[in-house]
Amino acid sequence: MKLNGDTSQFKIVAENLNLHYGDNHALKAVDLAINEREITALIGPSGCGKSTFLRCLNRMNDLIDEVQIQGRVIVDGKNIYDKDVDEVAVRKRVGMVFQQPNPFPKSIFENITYAPLKHKLVKKGTEAESLVESSLKSAGLWSEVKDKLHSPGTSLSGGQQQRLCIARTIAVKPTVILMDEPTSALDPISTGVIEDLMMQLREKFTIVIVTHNMQQAARISDATAYFHLGELVETGTTEDLFANPKEKLTQDYIRGRFG
Repeated sequence: MKLNGDTSQFKIVAENLNLHYGDNHALKAVDLAINEREITALIGPSGCGKSTFLRCLNRMNDLIDEVQIQGRVIVDGKNIYDKDVDEVAVRKRVGMVFQQPNPFPKSIFENITYAPLKHKLVKKGTEAESLVESSLKSAGLWSEVKDKLHSPGTSLSGGQQQRLCIARTIAVKPTVILMDEPTSALDPISTGVIEDLMMQLREKFTIVIVTHNMQQAARISDATAYFHLGELVETGTTEDLFANPKEKLTQDYIRGRFG
């Protein structure tokens, strides 16, 4: 799927992106443009490359041995794989929330302030306190934890822990948030809370989510991309892709014939 014309209006553009794990060609010439301040869902059967693609968007795959990446990922007009780009700086701008909630073994307060203090984004004292409050409010968690900020983050429920991880991501002021199956370990009520939160967050952030749950993709995303065996088969608005998929592979997956 080739991108045609000017791509500068997009927040993220992947161009001819190939990734190999050793001899395994895991992503095959992927071209995908992602709009700013929308939720883009990546769907497809297990092992299709969607999580691998997601990790390319903030260079998390750099941490894996024997990975080779060719092609470009352009964020805000700059290829994040250029030699003059610092991958740590990329991960500050493009934050990530994982499948399992993974709060640090620290207090709720320290979970939020650890990275901003380390990167000197805020100073200790009132600046840090203000950041904690604003980040927790953005993640819809402030009212539940404001009286126990010095309790361990691990003492929270699973859904609260995931919102804490979202707050921790927000605290370093990214413009993009990547989410790799962020609700798969949660109960239905917590899943609904996180989905509502994502729809609020897209007013400020560009969100890319990997999900196995097609109903979730249909509920919350503006655009959907369908992957199969390392290839991007089809992409479009979520409404169009679910109502009128153009490719037979997409039709079969959405209608439950495989996956």
